[in-house]
Amino acid sequence: MIIEKIGRSVPKTSTADRLIRQVASWCLSYPDQEVSDRLPQLTAAMTELAPGTGRDALLRFLDTWSSTPAAQRRRTYVELFDLDRHLALHLSYWTDGDTRRRGQALADFKQQYRLSGFRLTDDQELPDHLTIVLEFAAIVDPQAGTRLLQQYRPSLELIRLALADRGSPFADVLVAVCSTLPGQSPKDRAGVQELAGPPPVEAVGLEGYR
Repeated sequence: MIIEKIGRSVPKTSTADRLIRQVASWCLSYPDQEVSDRLPQLTAAMTELAPGTGRDALLRFLDTWSSTPAAQRRRTYVELFDLDRHLALHLSYWTDGDTRRRGQALADFKQQYRLSGFRLTDDQELPDHLTIVLEFAAIVDPQAGTRLLQQYRPSLELIRLALADRGSPFADVLVAVCSTLPGQSPKDRAGVQELAGPPPVEAVGLEGYR
């Protein structure tokens, strides 16, 4: 979808966490015709898993999203993720904002992808976009992908809380993603701040939420 395979076979088996990440990547993608056509397949994949936080959250989202008219899905997605910087799906934006530090963070993402033998093919998204990171963690290099997701756990939790504040069903997708990582999700932004440690997360990710 987003990552191109170079010289390595995709694993033939996957854990529940990897499947949850793969489905979440599709759910967080712009709902064009290809994504919309896959919704029944994504739902079927989740129903095959045993009940659990991630699986149940994605099924809730997919039930709502599948029953939403296609035009409304596209409009909702753009309004949330393209027009509202407080819902950016670019993970390093939440930690570094529009600063020079972010350039190094993006370079680090690219370097990790290269080390795992993969390269990006969709130049419309930056390498820290959550859909790309989830795809990487699902089918490319689960261990390195987990490390990236854990490194940017504060970003994931801030996106989750922001979506929940808006009453968006997409909050369930972030619940599912966070469920694939160790530990419990913080209940509020104070908990995220404790998880994140000192700024720059405080200066960027929590700006406007006090």
